[in-house]
Amino acid sequence: MPSLRGIMRARDNYFPELEAQALGLLRAVGHTGGPVPQRVVADMAAHLGYSLHYVADLPHSTRSVTDKRNGRIYLPIEQTASRDTRSPILQAFASALCGHEEPTSYAEFLRQRVETNYLTAAILLPEDDAVKLLAEAKAQRSISMEDLRDAFAVSYETAAHRFTNLATARLGIPVHFMKVHESGTIIKAYENDSVRFPSDALGAVEGTTVCRSWTARTVFDVADRFSPWYQYTDTPSGTFWCTSRIAKAKEGEYSVSVGVPFSETKWFLGRETNNRAVSRCPDESCCRSAPGELAERWAGQAWPAARTPTSLLAALPTGTFPGVDQTEVYQFLESHSPTA
Repeated sequence: MPSLRGIMRARDNYFPELEAQALGLLRAVGHTGGPVPQRVVADMAAHLGYSLHYVADLPHSTRSVTDKRNGRIYLPIEQTASRDTRSPILQAFASALCGHEEPTSYAEFLRQRVETNYLTAAILLPEDDAVKLLAEAKAQRSISMEDLRDAFAVSYETAAHRFTNLATARLGIPVHFMKVHESGTIIKAYENDSVRFPSDALGAVEGTTVCRSWTARTVFDVADRFSPWYQYTDTPSGTFWCTSRIAKAKEGEYSVSVGVPFSETKWFLGRETNNRAVSRCPDESCCRSAPGELAERWAGQAWPAARTPTSLLAALPTGTFPGVDQTEVYQFLESHSPTA
């Protein structure tokens, strides 16, 4: 939502009140530094009055279900290899920690999701420890998302997202972030470095298509999936450097990218890359219009049926919790309630 994005940009995506909540919870369970193990996450849940229950019949549209009446958090027995098993637990009780009530609008739902994801990342990558690592890396001109990921045993996406919280407020580096489906559709995006994302008539970025020349798209053509992909891109709003990785989900592959203006590349590993591209978007001639000869041959002779990524369909604003089958959730809680 444009208004939410504006709030995040105005605050450099840094929320000290959520940082304080994360620090208070870490101290309450005696965590003194380093990666946060699953055992400590379970201790946090118990500290907040929740017990964890792993079940085989979790509603298909959910990653967890919280029974607020009985203080229970239900999680799936089968865990996806690509998912951090700590995150669903943290996200489940993060909403309670933030004091969230049932959202009354889609905008409120999105705000709650941002706060939940922020608090989860702030617990998994505590501010003081993360800033110390990043400040040392900046002094050595060797900031790396891979190093941040490995130091705290989190996913690349979590590390990249967390970097956007701390980059500007704590390191003085403007930044942008993108999560892009293999179709080119933007799933998540954030910027405070003047990069120009595509947007629709209402100013929304999610759901639009990113330029084929941007790092978030070119990374899908790279044969080496084990090394980070770096690229400079010349755009109408300036030259930006990005680092990107590909991950897999049930909806297909997606890229996670972190970028900075050319003037800030001196702090990062990968700044020596020779990979360079030019983007003229939103000029239609850049990548949105087919080459003339190809268009002349096939114009009026093609009728494709678009396939929308299911992650976008799940985000459509229907119901109290978009993408969730409320009846299925209520039936599940009724069948598992200890008071039934």
